[in-house]
Amino acid sequence: MNVADTNVWIYYHDARDPAKQAAASTVLDTVRPLVLPWQVGCEFMAASRKLLPFGFTEEMAWQALAAMQDVAALIALPNPVDWETARELQTGEMLSFWDALLLATCLRNGVTTLYSEDFGSPRTIRGISVVNPFATPSQP
Repeated sequence: MNVADTNVWIYYHDARDPAKQAAASTVLDTVRPLVLPWQVGCEFMAASRKLLPFGFTEEMAWQALAAMQDVAALIALPNPVDWETARELQTGEMLSFWDALLLATCLRNGVTTLYSEDFGSPRTIRGISVVNPFATPSQP
């Protein structure tokens, strides 16, 4: 199971950086099965407002959220148990609350790969591989 963080979904719809948009497209068009955490859907709707000046309307955001749901093999709903796991992750892995909560949801739902530009990837946290699809591969 895989999760694309909010930043991946935003770059997918943001044409201002063609390289990031292409990387996001690669992830979202090819990686399966995808889990859509409730948090990512909510964050997407909030963050997509920043795209309004660039022609990405509120209606387009709602349509995008519907499309996100359509490709998701699972929509991971909130669960209070995630708060305790997030607390452990925030402290033990030096994560922000929101990143820790997302990772807690991933853990509870059997996610093995999280695509995100956050988390200081590449790294593995409790068996979840965190991959930054926007990172430039290092040169030998």
